[in-house]
Amino acid sequence: MKAFHELPVPEISASPKGDKMKPLLFKSMSRYFVTAVLCMSAVPMFAQTAPPPSLQAAATAPAPAAAPAGPAVPNNQDYRLGAGDAIGVQVYQSPDLSIDARVSESGVISYPLVGSVQLGGLTIAEAEKKIADALRSGGFVKVPQVNIVLRQVRGNQVAVLGQVSRPGRFPLETFNTRVSDMLAAAGGTTATGDDVLIVTGQRDGKPFRKVIDIPALFLNEKSDEDIVLAGGDTLYVNKAPMFYIYGEAQRPGPYRIERGMTVMQALAQGGGPTVRGSQNRLKLHRRDASGKVVETTPNLTDPVRPEDVIYVRESLF
Repeated sequence: MKAFHELPVPEISASPKGDKMKPLLFKSMSRYFVTAVLCMSAVPMFAQTAPPPSLQAAATAPAPAAAPAGPAVPNNQDYRLGAGDAIGVQVYQSPDLSIDARVSESGVISYPLVGSVQLGGLTIAEAEKKIADALRSGGFVKVPQVNIVLRQVRGNQVAVLGQVSRPGRFPLETFNTRVSDMLAAAGGTTATGDDVLIVTGQRDGKPFRKVIDIPALFLNEKSDEDIVLAGGDTLYVNKAPMFYIYGEAQRPGPYRIERGMTVMQALAQGGGPTVRGSQNRLKLHRRDASGKVVETTPNLTDPVRPEDVIYVRESLF
């Protein structure tokens, strides 16, 4: 584009007609001048205009890296269907074959076109494959895509009873649920609960019973006592062994026996002797092997046994 001073200037005639056309020429030149200035100023403006920062960032930002896929969970860790479980079976593009069913006591469900299907003891993936194979082999669906949803767990349950915060029945939602997991689900033991629990059930068709030390489950780095539970197991926490203290004690009454508790510690549990009592004048009532109550004078370092009764006598002075 030429500069304004290089543009040709039209000649104006000195004739009378030319005098009449002077205003028109002046208006045309003014319009031409304004148009030229606008065009010249617009060229650098468009040339220097940069894209918005947001567009620049989007253009220069690297593409996000794909997240690494997590390890696949083995099939043997999936939940296995049991009697009483409520499931929903869905077949892709076959709404007539999508049903809700409950696993019977014998582990079967009744499925359209196929009949009875044994699903008890199978994982969700195995049950889906079994129904899909039955539909394919029967010629009902060429390429069946079966999806099973576990709606309610009633089959594989464990009962937790005794001195726990929330006794009841709890489902085994995973294959490797252990004693510590189920004890946590029940809220742990109460203040009067024992330090051991008893697990009963069946293993390989035979009765099973195991006594487990509860503190060892958590104090040891890896405890062999933390066994894997099976459907139908029962966990029972008995009441902790108690001892009794009365007489000239600050707080007479029954107390829980702690591990390795001595007579002195039992006396301290009861608040110690009153101003009229004496720790040197104690009497201990304990049952012998025949069930007879025997009265003895204990030492302060003697161990306390369940159902012991400690009597704090008055001081002689």
